[in-house]
Amino acid sequence: MRSFCAFRASELSFIARRPVLVTRTKLSYHCKLFFCQAKSVDYEGDGTFGLRVVPPTLLAAEKEEAKAVLTLFLKKQGLSNAIAARTINKSELFIDHLVSRLHSVHKSRYLVGRELTTLEIRDALIPYLESLLEEHGNILVDVVENFPDPPTKEKTESQVSPPHSTLDSKKLKAVSRVSETGPEGELRPQVLYLLDLGMDLEQIKVITRKFPSFPYYSLDGKIKPVVEFLLNLGVPKSDIPIILSKRPQLCGISLSENLIPTMMFLETLGVDKKQWAKVIFRFPALLTYSRQKLKATVDFLYEMGLSKESIGKILTRCPNIISYSVEDKLWPTAEYFRSLGVNVALLLHRCPQTFGLSIEANLKPVTEFFLDKGYSIDDVGTMISRYGALYTFSLAGNLTPKWEFFLTMDYPRSELVKFPQFFGYSLEGRIKPRYALVKEYGVKLLLNQILSLSAQDFDEVLKKKMKKMLLDENTTNKHSA
Repeated sequence: MRSFCAFRASELSFIARRPVLVTRTKLSYHCKLFFCQAKSVDYEGDGTFGLRVVPPTLLAAEKEEAKAVLTLFLKKQGLSNAIAARTINKSELFIDHLVSRLHSVHKSRYLVGRELTTLEIRDALIPYLESLLEEHGNILVDVVENFPDPPTKEKTESQVSPPHSTLDSKKLKAVSRVSETGPEGELRPQVLYLLDLGMDLEQIKVITRKFPSFPYYSLDGKIKPVVEFLLNLGVPKSDIPIILSKRPQLCGISLSENLIPTMMFLETLGVDKKQWAKVIFRFPALLTYSRQKLKATVDFLYEMGLSKESIGKILTRCPNIISYSVEDKLWPTAEYFRSLGVNVALLLHRCPQTFGLSIEANLKPVTEFFLDKGYSIDDVGTMISRYGALYTFSLAGNLTPKWEFFLTMDYPRSELVKFPQFFGYSLEGRIKPRYALVKEYGVKLLLNQILSLSAQDFDEVLKKKMKKMLLDENTTNKHSA
């Protein structure tokens, strides 16, 4: 695999804030609707989840998370709290549909018994909701409430304002360009090339609605060089459609004047050049930020006491930290964690994604949760220092049910201060079944031993404990005799 230097030698705004008003008589969905109601992971031949997916309690928690994401998204479109709540109450099938997307996107997480964090759920669902907004505009509420059946034509047309006052002619022209054919009925070369990469026409249209300049890019001058550049970095061909969907602007940026210099600059900051394929897939927007924006984030990380090596690892593992506002997000979050006695540099190194959470909506409620349970500020600080992902879990879907089960276990509350990773394991898939075995065998194990060991090691520890317990009993019986 050639490096990008060798190649050179050879030469989320968070959401869409303006609904696009488009008349539709037929609604299309990019994913199948699944009804997930079961107790274990099971895959069908096409790689999707079958009916046996996750335990009912976890499924219920995921549905609540999906409702929260959808509620926030609708409110961002200008809906009142009352209307958003009413829409959620009418949208049970659409909520199931959103949960099925989580299972499709994060199949591997369920196989290893790990539950999704709030950030992972948000990052999986918001882009999809954005694509529906771009597709259906101001009838999105009807799409959600009537899923999977489209709204009637009459209702759709009655909600759409006259074309001259609402439709973006530039965007419509760009979208129509995607389907235009030549004299012999063939699509434009750019479109044919993208189809060969694995896209379909609907995907290209969705990209175009977000970024109308996309279908006007030259194939040989813009699109193809960038795609070949990514392939030479080791990006799998199957990942190219996802990258372009996330950040079509990449195709409009000069390789020699922008992309390559930006990558070289990031490498001087410690980004692992061997990991570019993964970094770009995770956050392709990284390469479209200004040098000033990149430097501002890096300067913040230096001020927090991080070394150049640590900064490089953070940018490699969590490149989207660049998208967080230094003044409005990173600094206030750092100060909040400092108030808990947390080593901010260590937390940034271990779990930088925590700094993308809202202080009021995510961080403070979790802190209050543990304080209400009798833990001190120092305890909470110790827990987050030991397990940075602790604050990325939801209260209703994760912390509360696991806490309630912990109270039934024979452990002092201080055990969670020692092992807060407890909250990162699946309650139904890992915690309950393993603890049931410990109780059945009548042995005593630390929480760490119960949950963090592999299945084989856990089995061996149980056997050793049983053997030792039997030996102790025999010794006691002999002395008694």
